[in-house]
Amino acid sequence: MNAMTARARRRHFLFLWAWPIVLGVLTATGLVAALFSEDGWGDVLAGICLAIPTATGLWFGALRRPAPPRD
Repeated sequence: MNAMTARARRRHFLFLWAWPIVLGVLTATGLVAALFSEDGWGDVLAGICLAIPTATGLWFGALRRPAPPRD
């Protein structure tokens, strides 16, 4: 296996999984912040970290228009 093939595989992996990993880390951070915070910045952090994956899911799941049919 040559170096270019390994580099292409790594780039493909990052292209495919970068955003799901980021959204998962944001969700975990938001849930932990909500669990351990009493008031103040922890609640703000939890709200922001949980709002981003929710908004992303709504955008790509419900609000985005379907692509026009290709000819």
